[in-house]
Amino acid sequence: MSALKQVLIIDDHDSMRAGLELLIRRRGHATMSAEGGQEGLRLLDERGADLIITDLKMARVDGMEVLKQVKKSSPDTEVLVITAHGNIETAVRAMKMGACDFITKPFRSEEFAIKVDRILREREERLRLQQENMALRVENTYLRSEAEDGGTPYGEMVGESRGMRRIQRFVERVARSDSTVMVYGESGTGKELVARGIHARSPRHRGPFVRVNCGALAEGVLDSELFGHERGAFTGAERQRRGRFELANGGTLFLDEISTITTATQVRLLRVLQERELERVGGEKTISVDVRIVAATNTPADELLSGDDFRDDLYYRLHVVPVTVPPLRERKDDIPLLVDHFVQKLQPRTRSQAKGVDPAAMKRLVAYDWPGNVRELENVIEQALVLAEGNALLEDDLPFLPNLGAGAGKAASAGLPGEGVNLDKAVDGMEEKLIRQALERTGGVKAEAARLLGLNKSTFYAKLKKYGVQ
Repeated sequence: MSALKQVLIIDDHDSMRAGLELLIRRRGHATMSAEGGQEGLRLLDERGADLIITDLKMARVDGMEVLKQVKKSSPDTEVLVITAHGNIETAVRAMKMGACDFITKPFRSEEFAIKVDRILREREERLRLQQENMALRVENTYLRSEAEDGGTPYGEMVGESRGMRRIQRFVERVARSDSTVMVYGESGTGKELVARGIHARSPRHRGPFVRVNCGALAEGVLDSELFGHERGAFTGAERQRRGRFELANGGTLFLDEISTITTATQVRLLRVLQERELERVGGEKTISVDVRIVAATNTPADELLSGDDFRDDLYYRLHVVPVTVPPLRERKDDIPLLVDHFVQKLQPRTRSQAKGVDPAAMKRLVAYDWPGNVRELENVIEQALVLAEGNALLEDDLPFLPNLGAGAGKAASAGLPGEGVNLDKAVDGMEEKLIRQALERTGGVKAEAARLLGLNKSTFYAKLKKYGVQ
């Protein structure tokens, strides 16, 4: 293992705590300790940890509650639970809740040391692979979208409705300042276009516009993406890498899905917002940055502030100049303009002959509520262009939209086929379809897709694996 690991020990017995600290330090790792669950969670919040070793049986906040809170606030932190002999059932339950392993008292020092080394080694390898995969995905997405935008400094905010005119006036006014902007709105409403518009009209427009989808990155990967890392900071870090804050120096950093970041990352981000300086992962040098922050979330402001997952101090640092982008169903006057815009934009890519939209097809598009907002509309137009055979998009070219009359009625009235049906396969098919739709609607943000489906993250990830959904 290439870098010093931080291990937090939580145990209400002083002698046990001291003994474990000694063993772990001899293995070359840094330690901190707490005599109870509440203190341990506070230390995790303030300093972070690679591994937590906790006794299950403690007064007030026990090991199971510690495990629950750790998996919620810092899912990349591993948890090793210590249990008494004969209490294996509880330890197994802890494993199901996310603990990586358990060890029963009494245990030998050698057995304990082997477990700790293995857990930290496997965690480091897992995070390295995540980092490599996500870095490639982020880079590919960035290059692809830049190519699709044609190199223009910002996408076009299409619309003449009252709601869009309000957004356009907002962008013009706030662009002159360096104040932090918080953009609220449902998935697919065009929050990034607002951020790009602010940057393009600001004195920083000659500087870089750098974006990070916080919801698509695991905690360890996100830290490296935001703050950069030094050579040797972790396995696979063969060279120094600047983070997005440094890359955005002199320009604008757009933090999308900001509400999904863990508490530990929130602490690091708060420090950068307050001090305008950072240290790379694995580094000690303090680096000053000059960056304007535009953040975005699909969580309403009141929910973000009242919830337990987002720090109040970070909220107030971000919620300086707030704006809410209206959903497409509240600005239906813009739909014909958006449809024409997407037809012109996508027609060359799809090699479609269609250069317009039939009035009946337009009527159906305006009647739909668009729960996936502008992103869903763009996907529907692209699919229709691929299917179209004439010079205009017709009703028959449109994919199925649930609340557009005849199609929905036909689907709802479908009954049991005469030859019967395999119920398990039918249920699996519907489940996979809904999962794919949720991912499409949220732009691939898995945390938000899981929320739309009412699933916890572990269940959602298990279903992704089951159906081979990438």
